[in-house]
Amino acid sequence: MSRPRLLVFDLDGTLIDSSLDLCNSVNAAMTAVDKPTLPNALIASYIGDGAAMLVRRALGDPGDLDSRDPDSRDPDSLEPDARDPSAGAPLFHRAFDLFLAHYREHKLDNTRCYPGVLEALTTIRTRNPDLPMAVLTNKPVNPSREICRALALEPFLFQTYGGNSFASKKPDPEGLLTLISEAAHLAGSSIAPESVVMIGDSDVDILTARRVGARSVGCLFGLAPHTLEAAQPDLTVRHPSEWPTVLSL
Repeated sequence: MSRPRLLVFDLDGTLIDSSLDLCNSVNAAMTAVDKPTLPNALIASYIGDGAAMLVRRALGDPGDLDSRDPDSRDPDSLEPDARDPSAGAPLFHRAFDLFLAHYREHKLDNTRCYPGVLEALTTIRTRNPDLPMAVLTNKPVNPSREICRALALEPFLFQTYGGNSFASKKPDPEGLLTLISEAAHLAGSSIAPESVVMIGDSDVDILTARRVGARSVGCLFGLAPHTLEAAQPDLTVRHPSEWPTVLSL
């Protein structure tokens, strides 16, 4: 792969292993709304399309969804809805608010960077001090930024955007196009889509890259590697330590 001018990373399943904390928060919400808890492996298979979809899938697509998209809330707010989650709100929204409340307090109980991530990012930054790197995730933006800060990822990044940062989520290209524009502004020159690389563990990331003409690297160590074969990333890696080599960095 030729030398990129912008790297954009997914978060869950790519930079961090957050599966257990997400599973625990889902099951805490299920218990609170009198629904059966689910095996962690099943919940993990639901991760990747935002917090609202994670809870919706855990509930088995409840029929009381309304037109309000919970993930479209103010991206600068971490709080659940102001209403009392036990005060008669529809099942989905009660469960979603309870999930958010639990995850807000427990998002770093077990979540860690995958082995080799910080070392790989350090190598890339040392060799390429001006290369912009960013995170684009479907996880809500505030917990994403707090996790990046707590796990020492933030110093490598010029920006972190989440699933509620824009009107649409990955694989819609809005977030990636915004990052390309912002990186070009920082660089003082345009950045061609083909010089951008999206790095992620699922077909969502690969499709996001393809929709803007960017290249992609699939991470086989993540949460959804089974989706990568059909999506056909440009390259795949089995460990973060491979990033500098495959990216010619």
